[in-house]
Amino acid sequence: MALFVKIERGIVDKMVFDQFVPAHTEYVDALNERGHEVRSGYWADRGGGMMVFKATDITQAKAIVREDPLVKNGCVTWELHEWKIAAGH
Repeated sequence: MALFVKIERGIVDKMVFDQFVPAHTEYVDALNERGHEVRSGYWADRGGGMMVFKATDITQAKAIVREDPLVKNGCVTWELHEWKIAAGH
């Protein structure tokens, strides 16, 4: 599987955003159970975050991102990149 990075920026008030965090966490847990090796978090200065995960290809990666409750509920804008590790294997 390839490695992908979703970079996101919050676009709703924190109170609205926080309503969907439990669903996002459950989604990440479910993805991990299916072998996607997801790590998700936010920037220390808030306002955005990142999710790193494995997928078979860009099509599957986009489908994973689109099903994220934070995306489905319009809480974030996002960009997706396949990450090719060059050092630190």
